[in-house]
Amino acid sequence: MPVLTAPPGPTHDIGTARFTALATPSRGSHDTSVWRVEIEPGTPATPHRLTREEVFVVLAGRAAVRIDGRPGSAEVGDAIVVPAGVAFELTATGDEPLRALCLLPVGGQAQLDGGEPFTPPWAQ
Repeated sequence: MPVLTAPPGPTHDIGTARFTALATPSRGSHDTSVWRVEIEPGTPATPHRLTREEVFVVLAGRAAVRIDGRPGSAEVGDAIVVPAGVAFELTATGDEPLRALCLLPVGGQAQLDGGEPFTPPWAQ
C-alpha cells in the first residue's frame, strides 16, 4: 500500500504526550516506523535508551534534549539523532507544545531504566 492515510487523531495518549502512528508494520510499512509526537510544556522527560538509532524532526515548538548525558536544544526544522544504546531524554520548552516527526527502524525497541526492551505501541 503506497499511501497510508493519516489517522483522524492521536492513536496513543500517555499523560500529556500524544503519539500518532503514521507508517508502522500494523499500518503497512516494512522497514521504518514513523509517527508524530506532541508533548505539552511541563511534561517531565521519560529517560530511556533505544536499541536502534531514532531520528526526530521538530515541526513546531522547541525541544530540550539530553543524549548520553550531553544537553542540547532543537527548534523547528532541526533533526535530533539519537544513537542506539545511549541514555536519552526529550522535553518541550517554551509555551507551546513540541511537535515532532519520529522515525525508528522496524524492530527498534525502547528500554526504560532497569526494564526489558519493548516496542512502543505507536511503532508497531
